[in-house]
Amino acid sequence: MSYPPAGDPYGQQQPQQPYGQPQQPQQPYGQPQYGQPQQYGQQPQSYGQEQYGQQQPYGQEQYGQKQAGYGQPAYAHQGSYGQAGTDYASWGARVGAYLIDGLVVLPFALLAVVLGMDFTTGEINFFYPLFFLVAIVASGYNRWYLAGKTGQSWGRKALGIKLISEQTGQPIGGGSAFVRDLAHFLDQISCYVGYLFPLWDAKKQTFADKIMTTIVVR
Repeated sequence: MSYPPAGDPYGQQQPQQPYGQPQQPQQPYGQPQYGQPQQYGQQPQSYGQEQYGQQQPYGQEQYGQKQAGYGQPAYAHQGSYGQAGTDYASWGARVGAYLIDGLVVLPFALLAVVLGMDFTTGEINFFYPLFFLVAIVASGYNRWYLAGKTGQSWGRKALGIKLISEQTGQPIGGGSAFVRDLAHFLDQISCYVGYLFPLWDAKKQTFADKIMTTIVVR
C-alpha cells in the first residue's frame, strides 16, 4: 500500500486557505471598524469637523458676540455723563441762575424788613418772621423741591441749564439738593474760591458739586 508523501497531505491542506480566506472576508467586517484604519482615521476628522470644529463657529458667533454685545453697552453707559463730550454750563450761566433765584425771594425779605421792623426803636413785629418764613418756603420750593425733582430751579430754567447727578445723569432729588446748598458753606469759607472753581475746573464744579458728585449742564 502506497502512502502519499508525508508533506503532500499536510501541504495540500493549504486549501485551508479557503478557511483562511473566510478570515479575509472578515476584513469587510474589519474594514468599517479596524481593517481599514484610514476610514476609521478619517472618521475622527469628520467628527472633529462636524462636532468640535463647528463649536468654534458657535464660540465665535454665540458666546463671543454676546460678550461684545454686553460689553459695549456697559462702556457706552459709563461714558454718558462726566466725560469730555458733556456740555457743561458756563460759570456765567450758573451765576446768572443763582442771581435769578435770589431775586425771587428778595421781595419777601424786603417786606419783612420794611413792614416787620420799627427803624426808630429797632423792634420787630409779626410781619418780620412771617415774610421771612414765606421767603424760606419759596426758596426751598424753588431750589430744593423743584430743582431736585426736575434739575431746574426758576433761574436755571430761565437760562437753559440743569443740575444732575454725575453718575446717573438724573436729577438728584430734594434731599440731596438741600444738602448741596448746605455744602456751599465750604465754597464760602474758602474765601469764595469754591464758587470760582468752575472757572478752571475740567467739569466746572464747585466744592459742593464735587462733594455731592453733581454737575450742571446745558
